[in-house]
Order: sequence, then C-alpha cells, then structure tokens
Amino acid sequence: MNSEESNRSLLKDLNLYIIFGVTLTAVMGVSSIAPAFPSIARSLDVSSDQIGLLITFFTLPGIIFTPIFGVLADRYNRKVILIPSLFLFGIAGTACAFATSFDQLLMFRTFQGTGSAALGVLNLTLIGDLYSGNKRATVMGYNGSVLSIGTAMYPAIGGALAILGWHYPFFLSLLAIPVGLFALFFLNQNSEKNGLGMNLYLKEVKSALMSKMVLGLFLGMFLTFIILYGGYITFFTILLDEKFAKSSLAIGVILSGSSLVTAITSAQLGKLTQRFSEKNLITTAAILYTLIFLIIPMVDNIWFFILPISLFGVAQGMNIPSILNLLTGYAPKEFRAAFLSVNWMVMRIGQAVGPYILGLVYLHISLEGTFYVTAIAGGLFVLVCLTLIRPGKRKAEITTN
Repeated sequence: MNSEESNRSLLKDLNLYIIFGVTLTAVMGVSSIAPAFPSIARSLDVSSDQIGLLITFFTLPGIIFTPIFGVLADRYNRKVILIPSLFLFGIAGTACAFATSFDQLLMFRTFQGTGSAALGVLNLTLIGDLYSGNKRATVMGYNGSVLSIGTAMYPAIGGALAILGWHYPFFLSLLAIPVGLFALFFLNQNSEKNGLGMNLYLKEVKSALMSKMVLGLFLGMFLTFIILYGGYITFFTILLDEKFAKSSLAIGVILSGSSLVTAITSAQLGKLTQRFSEKNLITTAAILYTLIFLIIPMVDNIWFFILPISLFGVAQGMNIPSILNLLTGYAPKEFRAAFLSVNWMVMRIGQAVGPYILGLVYLHISLEGTFYVTAIAGGLFVLVCLTLIRPGKRKAEITTN
C-alpha cells in the first residue's frame, strides 16, 4: 500500500475522528476565550495584569490531577477517565458563562480545568495505542493540524461571540458533551489493563522519564507553552488592544491567521519527518520563536505582523507535533498514559506560569518587556535543542519489535 492509499485508509477510521473531537475539546478552554480577555477585564473590573489568571486557574488542576488520571488510565482503561472528563469540562465551562464575579469565574475555571486535565494526554495515548511507525507520525501531524484548526476557529468564533457579551464564548464548552457521548458508544480501544504491580509500574515509569532526551523534550515543551500562552496568547492580545485598539473580533481573526498556518504545516509532518529529523524541526522552531518575539515590539504598522505571525504558525506546526511524536513513540504502551501525563503536566505548568511571570514583567517593566523576556525563553529553547534533545532508538519501538 503506497502512502496515498494508506492516508485514505486512515481517514476512514472512526477512532481517528473521536480523537480529533477530544483534541478540539482540549484546546477550546483557552483559545475560545482569549479574544474576550479585554472585555472580561472591563466588565468584571479586573486589571490587565490579573486577566491571565483565567489561564492560570484553568491550568493548575492539570498540574495536580493529570499524573493521577494518567496512572488510572493505564491501570484500568482510557474510557473510564476520558468520558467523565469530557462531561465535567462541558458542564463547568458552561457554568463560567453565568459567573457574576471574577472570583466565581475563577472557581468555575478551576473545575473546567480539572475536566480538561486528562484530555490532552488521552488523545495522544490513543494515537500511540492505535498507530505505529510513520503512520503514527502522519496521525500526529493530522491531529496537530486539527488542533491548529481549532485554535484558528475558536479565537474568531470567540471574538465574534464576545461582541454580544463577554460570557457568550463560554457556551462553546457545551460541545464537549456530544463528544463524550460519541466516545462512550463508538470509541474502540487497542489497550489492555496494565498487569504490572504498582511498585514495578512506578519504577518503569521513572526509568523512562529519566532519559536525557526525554528531559530535554519536557523542558522544550515547558518553554514552548510559556512562549505560546504567555507571550503570544496573553500579551500579544493585550498589545493588539492597547497599542492598535483592535476589537475582540479583529484580535480573534489575527490569532486565527497563525493557527491556520500551523494547521497546514502540521498536516505535512509525515512528509517532513521523512526528509528531516524531528530534532532539526524542533531546533528550527526554537530559533524562529526567538526572532519573532524580538521583532514584535518593533512593529508599528498592524500589517507588518503578517510575517511574524506566519512564522509563528510555521514554528508551532513543526515543533509541538514533533515533540509529541518523539514522546509518544518512546513510551511503552503499558505506561504510556502515565508517561504522557507528565508531559501534559509540564505543558500545564508552562501554560500557568507563563502569563503570571510575564504579567509581573508587564506590571513592573513594560508591555514591550514581556516580548523580550519571551525571546529569552526562545533562546533557552535553542540551547536545550543543542544540548539535550538527541533522539536515539525509541523505547516503545524496542519493546514492540
């Protein structure tokens, strides 16, 4: 079967579309409401340096619960964690629309974040369970493309809904309910209950996590999410509002631009990994991040953002799917969910601390300073690529061959 026939066969797989639904839900929690941040701040009388707490409170539960959910998904099965998580996400996210104060909104965001904690782990775990080799890289690229389409659509949709009122974007969370029902009745699992004793199980997980390459990938993902959720989603949005006086809808459309580029780039991951190593793709992305955030503070014409926004989209499309493909391939299926939950926890930490740290820079230095600090994070990422990320033979492939 040639690659085109293989791809057509993949696109007929019902499991793939369920995974896509979980992915679209997982990225909804931030990207759909980001364009409404300025409106939320004004409506609930919140300062610009505090609005990032909507991301922080959403991501903190993932730091606590993701490893627990990962272990449970390995010890029992994926559906036991996946279905309740989708329902909680949908219910708590919708409740945010009815918050009457910022404190109440943060409480509902915490519950929604708990529902979200396992979603980004289990979609990748299912990819690892169901696919292998170049097919896995292709599916990971498709999933990254779907993720990017979601992050492209949600800001535009959220920005349009925010024109009606700050709370309307939160109603998008209701879409998690039908995804949960569909997964409940139609998702097939290609995994068995883990029969390892708990001590041996935890020892194996720890051993896999201590790889120098894995630690480098985790650190790279941490820096990526500081860059994405701190420098880009939070303070680039504030820049568009404060410096260029753009509406929520305009901000959503601008954020969507880079996500569409990311979607196109991610969809080509299967082809890209046949020509370039994942390390080279990740390193190129890290260099682009550094340059982009050095450029952003210097831009005085809104149209000049076309180049850095497009390059950011390319960097995202190469970087995140490549890191996830390496990690998913490295993790043996017996503890894949727990292994990937650590990565998700690392992502959540970056997602939580990025807006907070850059909020301090914004408060005590300047808005422009947030972008220079983000560029420093990009430079550190380049160093990580050069010193730690050196993929060898993947452990998962060793255990299955």
